[in-house]
Amino acid sequence: MKASKMLISTLKEAPNEAKIDSHILLLRAGMIKNEVAGIYNYLPMGLRVLNKIEAIIKDEMDKSGAQEILCSAIQPKELWVESGRWMKYGPELMRLKDRHEREFCLGPTHEEIFTSLVRDLVKSPKQLPITLYQIQTKYRDEFRPRFGLIRSREFIMKDAYSFDRDEEGLEASYKLMYDTYTKIFERFKLNFQPVLADTGNIGGNGSHQFMALADIGESTIIYCDGNHYAADQEKATSKLDGFTGKESKEIEKVSTPNHATIDELVEFLNEDSKNMAKTMVYHDFMNEKFILAMVRADKDINEIKLVNESGSNENYLKLATDEEIAQLGLVKGYIGPVNLPEQSKNIDIYVDQELEGHNGFYVGANEKDYHLANVKFGRDFTGKVCDLRLANEGSLCPVCGKPMKSARGIEVGQVFKLQTKYSEAMKCTYVNEKGENVPMVMGCYGIGVTRTLQSIVEQYHDEAGIKWPLNVAPYHAVIVPISAKDQTQVELAEKIYAELNANGVEVILDDRDAKPGFKFKDWELIGVPYIITVGRRAAEGVVEFKLRSTMEKTEVAAQDAIKTIVDAVKTL
Repeated sequence: MKASKMLISTLKEAPNEAKIDSHILLLRAGMIKNEVAGIYNYLPMGLRVLNKIEAIIKDEMDKSGAQEILCSAIQPKELWVESGRWMKYGPELMRLKDRHEREFCLGPTHEEIFTSLVRDLVKSPKQLPITLYQIQTKYRDEFRPRFGLIRSREFIMKDAYSFDRDEEGLEASYKLMYDTYTKIFERFKLNFQPVLADTGNIGGNGSHQFMALADIGESTIIYCDGNHYAADQEKATSKLDGFTGKESKEIEKVSTPNHATIDELVEFLNEDSKNMAKTMVYHDFMNEKFILAMVRADKDINEIKLVNESGSNENYLKLATDEEIAQLGLVKGYIGPVNLPEQSKNIDIYVDQELEGHNGFYVGANEKDYHLANVKFGRDFTGKVCDLRLANEGSLCPVCGKPMKSARGIEVGQVFKLQTKYSEAMKCTYVNEKGENVPMVMGCYGIGVTRTLQSIVEQYHDEAGIKWPLNVAPYHAVIVPISAKDQTQVELAEKIYAELNANGVEVILDDRDAKPGFKFKDWELIGVPYIITVGRRAAEGVVEFKLRSTMEKTEVAAQDAIKTIVDAVKTL
């Protein structure tokens, strides 16, 4: 490709919307262009990268035995009602009506569509197991799109669904996809970590996320240095530390005037926060009820765990407002589970495991300026005991008991054991040897294709621009003659260009009428792996050969540069 014929839309400065390096570089390198908040157009360079990422994904999915299909992005309401998710999915679901007032949504995911399709086309157990996948655009009405392709309203995803006869089959399909994802992300040269994950709106009883490690990642990973345990913070659990407090005593009412926060109480009472309980009030809009959630005061509540325990949805569980707290007869800053006012008698109480064996802790007295000391679970109040605490760096590994560490990551893929959540609800069954209709056992497997693209940039860049791995780079090499008026340079550049093209190398000849420095900055910003400069030694057949990954420059014979590039491309 001749550069003079290309749309090269590099920018000196990124728009103000871009805050992180990878987003800035994708915009500056002319890979993407913003349309409106959270929606992007893919320009020629970016589309070439995107196509290569998709090709690698397809290659590994096809090798796994999965079959590619393509479904509509427009999904009828009826299927979502069947699965029970039409209202539960929340405000991220983009809903619309046609001219006949029939309701649809733009698919954020495709469980319903794939389940419906297999329900209609697969009946015999002889057709199972089967795994189908697609690469398609998804839509989610993100409240706050940010970080470019990391959290957008329109994005490209590879989603796959396995259908098996039983749990044993699901385990085999799940492991196959887990291993396939590992191969895919290894081919992208990503530094990634598979971690245990919450199933969220998708559902099911088991899940792993594949996290591309990056400081700007929206997800926190909690992991054991001994490789015993790794989980997304939303899912992460921790071993109980065995702290039980002081000797058990009778409840005592304590005056705590104008000391409503944990920090104030710690200072005022000269007490360890481990001997206090943090009590939070939540409004569950989905089930129209209020919840008291309690953890030891040195910990925080993991709201995703509370969602799962209460059977709610993260879009519908919110902290109660001051007005709602007052309506419940409670006093902000002095809330506790003992002696609840009449308005709160039926409130659901969820208690973290660390409080269950505690000998006695402080809680609010439900009276302004007073707390209760020595409150003991089981003796003074009851509730549902569960794991509610947010695991953090320093929390104890649930396997080996040693303090864990934390890191940030970008979720680029996730695999789920759906089991029969959708097949039962939507009657996706096969007929067994007894003539019975048996629900198929399902798995779900997603890769954020566009998110993966930006994650690669996040891990592969420097102050000059992007450093694409060779197998996903928009072009493998670029040739830059210093002077378009020097016939010797032009002829050697054309010769190198023709030979690389003939050997299957994707190469650009920069024939633009521009200064060499301007051209070099463009290609360093765009991230072409090999840059060949044809200059003063062209008559000797010698060129400057630069590796974009290291910025190392050497003078070599043109034929040696050609051989190096051709050999590298042949290994892809």
